[in-house]
Amino acid sequence: MSTSSTSLSSCLPAPPPAGAGAVAALAAGALVTGAQATYDELDLQLVDDEVRPVAALSLEPASIPAPDRPAVVAPVAASELPDAADPDDLAALAKGTRIGEESARRADQLSAARAEGAPAAVTAASGEVTVQPVRGRITSTAGPRWGSTHYGLDIANRIGTPIFAVADGVVEKSGPANGFGLWVVVRHPDGSRSVYGHINQAFVAAGERVAAGDRIAEVGNRGQSTGPHLHLEIRQGSVSGEKVDPVGWLRARGLELTG
Repeated sequence: MSTSSTSLSSCLPAPPPAGAGAVAALAAGALVTGAQATYDELDLQLVDDEVRPVAALSLEPASIPAPDRPAVVAPVAASELPDAADPDDLAALAKGTRIGEESARRADQLSAARAEGAPAAVTAASGEVTVQPVRGRITSTAGPRWGSTHYGLDIANRIGTPIFAVADGVVEKSGPANGFGLWVVVRHPDGSRSVYGHINQAFVAAGERVAAGDRIAEVGNRGQSTGPHLHLEIRQGSVSGEKVDPVGWLRARGLELTG
């Protein structure tokens, strides 16, 4: 028996030492733990790989278009600005404009007077227009006549011939007048008055403004008259003012009478 037991014992491997099982168990656990750790690390790596782009996107600023901004203009130096207009230059320009407008108006006035039948019209250097009052034959001028003084200019023509204002002014009187039958009196800017007597009828009323060359009446034979004609007088200062020679007054304004 003992011999068989010895032989059988020699054929079997020696049992592991007492701590060998524990070591093996620890090794197996470590292997499992290591494997688990590896898997966990892989899972974390996968999660991190997915999260990081999202986090990066969330941290990047949104692509918002910049608001429109007004263009920046460089300031202009004071030396580059145009000089302010000289007041004297502006005044001269305004005066020149007024003169040009007045000249055009006077030219139109002359054309209108001639179109109406005025025999002569002139414009003085001052811009004043003077018109011969009626077409016709001069039958009498200012001066002594029949033992008295004749203060007017008589121009004969048929009844109804147009009579024109000799200069710009305001109608002061229009209607009946002693000795003249009917008359028109025009007050001019210089204070003088032109008187149109023996007229057949008037075309203007007192207070009306007239221009040189406007038709204001027509030739008649009313009052103390020896035939159809216009009796023209020029009076200074007022209707009853000093009577001056009409021919000289017209000539002083540049107008020479024609037939």
